Amino acid sequence: MYSRIFKPSPTASYFIFGPRGTGKTSWLKAFYKKSIYIDLLKSSTFNELRARPERIWDLIPKKYTGPVIIDEIQRVPALLNEIHSFMNDKKQSLQFVLTGSNARKLKKAGVNLLAGRIRVQNFYPFLVQELGSDFNLKKALKFGMLPESWTSADPNEYLESYLQVYIDQEVRLEGLVRNVDDFARFLEAASLSQASVLNISNVSSDAGVPRKTVQTYFEILEDLLIAYRLPVFQKKAKRELISHEKFYFFDSGLFRVIRPKGILDADSEIGGASLETLIFSQIKASNDLLQFKYDMTYWHTKKHVEVDFILYGERGFHAIEVKTAGQIREKDLLGLREFKKDYPQANLLFIYGGASRTIGDIQAVNVEDFLLSMDEFI
Repeated sequence: MYSRIFKPSPTASYFIFGPRGTGKTSWLKAFYKKSIYIDLLKSSTFNELRARPERIWDLIPKKYTGPVIIDEIQRVPALLNEIHSFMNDKKQSLQFVLTGSNARKLKKAGVNLLAGRIRVQNFYPFLVQELGSDFNLKKALKFGMLPESWTSADPNEYLESYLQVYIDQEVRLEGLVRNVDDFARFLEAASLSQASVLNISNVSSDAGVPRKTVQTYFEILEDLLIAYRLPVFQKKAKRELISHEKFYFFDSGLFRVIRPKGILDADSEIGGASLETLIFSQIKASNDLLQFKYDMTYWHTKKHVEVDFILYGERGFHAIEVKTAGQIREKDLLGLREFKKDYPQANLLFIYGGASRTIGDIQAVNVEDFLLSMDEFI
């Protein structure tokens, strides 16, 4: 088992949110070896507590003082009321560790806890630093960074079954959508917007699904923690900027499984989106887990000059462009140079497949150098 960077709260209760398959359960069982573990994916436990949530106290000995782990808490949201009532009794002291892979049910049922009573921490697929010398860039771009995808003998088969589990268990069985076929077509259409400016009307047209429904579908993806939207950097803007967000599935392997492929689909197009997805997901996870505390955005003018990622915070100010090529063309640097005109304080990073070097005020960094030593660059 690879050592994870995730840092748990020592005594306070907390949520762990993360998509299925990121390794939450494996980490919990390794870290909390002698704790009470309540698995809501187990049918008998789920049925018992769904019928009578108060029975949770029958599973916890009265004199027990260690952590109580409840895995996939969103399956029985009523348990949150039981826990909240317990936490209101100041004479009682137990640490609850609650995991979830679907925030949609908890938005209403758990608002009393999510509003600040206990904190929320996030769990992610592997970081490159966690894999160390085992990291392989080609493998990561093709199959992503989910633990089982990384260790599976047939990662493509695993990713296909992973997608099917999400559609069957999280979407169909939970009744999140009325028409699963519409949702499947939407997923393919959404994948065409990977690492690109999101136009919901175009996705609606491509999928043959009403625009309002598509908007709801995107919200479902975000609630399931498998997709993100990246806003535009607008601080002290000197140019007209677009307002649309960029879209990312959370893992390059999942993106590749969803993305339809045909003779007209260039490998460079899919590969470019995969690399940008990998960089995005690694920065996002590191920013959270290592507490860099950047605001993460992108920059795109109405004249279509773009910079892939902008990181802004007390730690620094970085503009980052990502390309798969091993050579640097002047036009690849245009977005960074234009951004520098508006924001001379920004540090410019160009991440690509070639050797690390400096080009004027732009630091060109080999992609593997960046991923393996990210904290040295941002």
